[in-house]
Amino acid sequence: MMKTIRTLFLVVVSCACGESIAADRALKDSPRTVVDFNFDWQFGLQEFADSDVLRHDSRSQPALVNDRQGIDWTPVTLPHDWSIRESYRQENTAASTGFLPGGIGWYRKTFSLPESDRGRSIRIEFDGVYYKSDVWINEHHLGFRPSGYSSFSYDLTPHLRFGSKPNRITVRVDHSAYVDSRWYTGSGIYRNVRLVKTSPVNVPQWGVQITTPQVTSSFADIHVTTEVVGEEEAVDPASIAGDENDGIEVETRVIDANGVITESVQAEMKDGLYESQLRVLNPSRWSVDSPNLSSLITTIRQNGIVVDRVETQFGIRTFEFDADKGFSLNGVPMKIKGVNLHHDAGALGAAVPKSVWEYRVGKLKSIGVNAIRMSHNPHSVELMDVCDQMGMLVMDEFFDEWDRPKVKSLRYIGDQGAKDLNEARGYSECFERWAERDLKDLIRRDFNHPSVIMWSIGNEIEWTFPAYSKAFAMLNPDAVESKTIPVFDPSIVKPVFDQVSGGDDPLAKIAKQLSAWVKEVDTSRPVTCGSVRPSLAAVSGYLDAVDVAGFNYRAECYDAAHETYPEMKIIGSENWGAYSEWKNVLDRDFVSGMFAWTGFAYLGEAGPWPRKGLNLSFFDYAGFKTPRGHFFECLWKDEPKVYMVTTPSAESEYSFSQEDGWQFEMQMRDPPFWGALRKWEWYRVNEHWDYQPDQDIIVQVYTNCDEAELFLNNKSLGKQALADFPDDHVIKWLVPYAAGELTVKGYAENGVHAGVHSRHER
Repeated sequence: MMKTIRTLFLVVVSCACGESIAADRALKDSPRTVVDFNFDWQFGLQEFADSDVLRHDSRSQPALVNDRQGIDWTPVTLPHDWSIRESYRQENTAASTGFLPGGIGWYRKTFSLPESDRGRSIRIEFDGVYYKSDVWINEHHLGFRPSGYSSFSYDLTPHLRFGSKPNRITVRVDHSAYVDSRWYTGSGIYRNVRLVKTSPVNVPQWGVQITTPQVTSSFADIHVTTEVVGEEEAVDPASIAGDENDGIEVETRVIDANGVITESVQAEMKDGLYESQLRVLNPSRWSVDSPNLSSLITTIRQNGIVVDRVETQFGIRTFEFDADKGFSLNGVPMKIKGVNLHHDAGALGAAVPKSVWEYRVGKLKSIGVNAIRMSHNPHSVELMDVCDQMGMLVMDEFFDEWDRPKVKSLRYIGDQGAKDLNEARGYSECFERWAERDLKDLIRRDFNHPSVIMWSIGNEIEWTFPAYSKAFAMLNPDAVESKTIPVFDPSIVKPVFDQVSGGDDPLAKIAKQLSAWVKEVDTSRPVTCGSVRPSLAAVSGYLDAVDVAGFNYRAECYDAAHETYPEMKIIGSENWGAYSEWKNVLDRDFVSGMFAWTGFAYLGEAGPWPRKGLNLSFFDYAGFKTPRGHFFECLWKDEPKVYMVTTPSAESEYSFSQEDGWQFEMQMRDPPFWGALRKWEWYRVNEHWDYQPDQDIIVQVYTNCDEAELFLNNKSLGKQALADFPDDHVIKWLVPYAAGELTVKGYAENGVHAGVHSRHER
C-alpha cells in the first residue's frame, strides 16, 4: 500500500555564488537510477486478431500466452514503428493513415536484477505506445492503455525476481483498426522506455510542479509543489507520534541558467503536498530568443540519509493574452508566428530521434517560426525538450475527436473522390472512460515546460456535432466557405442554434468539463481550442469554456468576432500558408498570431494512390525548404532576403496585360484535391531557369526588401517596388526565356543593395 508521506519541506541553498555544482547536476550520488530500457527487445507481428478477445474491465484480467503461435520473433531496438518498416500497399490500409498497415504487435524482453535491487521501488515508464497496449511482467497483467499518445508507467515492484531468476516483460499492441486516425500514426512502442529504480520513499513520476507567478527584470517569484510517496512501513512510527519532520526532509535547490545557486526558503505542507516560494534575483528569463533554462534539484532525506534526488528543468518567464493587444512574452508584445506539426518525420515514421527534432526545429526557427501547435495529439518528450532548449512556444493539444468519431478516408477511387468511414474506430471509442486521465496526464507530464503557453482541448470538434453546420446554413444560406462573414449577432444566432440543438448542446457541456479538468491541474495557462464555427460556438457555450478562442481557417471572422465579443481573446489556431492569412494577423493587434498548415510535410491524410502524404508545408519530408517556406521567411524575418521562382505563362495562375496589369485566377492541381479550395496548395512554380527559347515566363520574387531589380545576362529588366504588389506580396515580371543567368537584386530603404539570388539554365 502506498501513501503520501507527511514531511517537512526544506529549501536549503548555499550562498557561495559561482559554486560549482557539476556533481549535483549529474546527480552522481543520487540513489535514483534511470535505466535506458530500449535495448534487447524481441518483436513479432501477428497478422490476425486473437481468438480469445482481451477484455479491459474490472471483472477480468487478460491472460498472457507466452508462446504465440505463428509469430516470428525478431530482435529490435526501441523506439520501434513497425508500420513504416512494412511496404506501402492498397489492401488492408487506408489513405488517411498513409497506405501503411496496422496489425497486432508483440514485444518481449528478458532482464535480470541484482539482489541489491531488492527492497527498491522499480517502475517502467513508456513515453508512447500506439495503440491499445497491454503490459505484463512475469505473466502478471499490469494494465491497459488505449491512447497511443499518452505517456504512462507501471509499478513492477511486487512482481519482480532478483539474482539468478530472470524477469520477462511482454507488451501487446493492438493497431488492427488501421483506419483509426486522419493521419499517419505509426504502430508499436514508438517512443522511449525507461526503468526507474528508487527508494520506497520517492518523488513519483511528474511529482514536481513549478510556476513563476511574478517575474520582473530584478526578481522572479518561483512557486514549487512537490509530491512525496512511499510505503507505509518506510516511516518511523515514533515520528508519526509527534516528531515534526517524520524523519523525512525534502531539500530543494534552484540553479539558474548560469549554474549559480540563487535563493532559499522554508516551505509548508498544504493538502498533502509541499509548497514553497523562492525569490530569484536578476533572473535570466526564458524567451524565444534567449531560452534560458534553470534547474530545480530536489533531495529527499530519511533520517539524514539521502533516499531520492531528482532534477527538474524549468524556465522563468511570464506571458499574457489580451483581448485588445494580443500576445506578450515577458511583457513584450509579439506576434505568434506558428506552424502546425504532426508527429511523424517522413521516412522515419513515428519513431523519431531527438536529433531529428533538433534539426527540424532549427529549420523552422531559421525562417522566423516561433511557435508550434502539436497537431492534434500529445507529441514526444524529446520534442517538448527541444522546444524548451531552442526557444519555441507550444500549443499543447490532445483531442482531434471526442465521443463522436470524425470521418476517415479508407481509400480514393479515381475521380470519384474518397470512400469515407464515418464510424472508423478511433479515440472516440475510449473517450468517455479515458479522457480525464489522458488529459490530466498530458498536463502533468508537460507542466514544467516553459515553452507551453496553452492547452488545447479540441480540434474542429464542431464537424462531429451536426447542429453547428445545420444552424450555420440556416443563418448564412448563401455563404461561401472561408469568404463570407457569417452572422455574429447573438440575438439572431442563438435562437436559431437553440431551435436546431433543442437548447441542449452536448459539445458545450463536454468542453466545459474538459476545461474544468485542465484547471484542476494547471491554472497558470489558458485553455484554447480550434473552432471552425466561431459564430455558433460563441452562443452555444463552447467558446465560453475556453480562455483563448482559436479560429481554424476563419480569418474572415476576426473583425466580426472582436466587435461582437470585445472581451474574446483570439488566435489563428490553424491557417493557410498564404500572405492574406498573415496580413489579417499583422493588421490586427487583437489577433495574437497564427499557426500555418504545416511546418513539415507529413504522412497520411493522403490519396489518391500512390500519394502517401501531404507536402503543403514550409519544409518537405527531408527538410528541404519549399517555395512557401522561402516566402514566409521573407514575412517573418528581418534579415534582407530575395528568392526567385519561375513558371511558364501558359501554366501560371498569373497573367499580365497592358490594359489590366497583373491578374490572378485560382486554379487547382490535378487530380482534384481539397474540393473547391485551393489555398493549401502553393502557386505553380519551378525553382529553375530552363525553358524553350522566347517562351513567356512569369518570374516571381519573394522579398522583404523595399525594391527588387531583375537582370537577364547582366541586362536590367527593371526595378519594381514591393509596395506595388499589396495583394500577394509577390513582385512579378513577364520575361521571354533566354539561356544564361537570371539574377534578382534586393534593395533596402534608400536604395541600399541588400540581397541577391540567381538561377542558371540546367
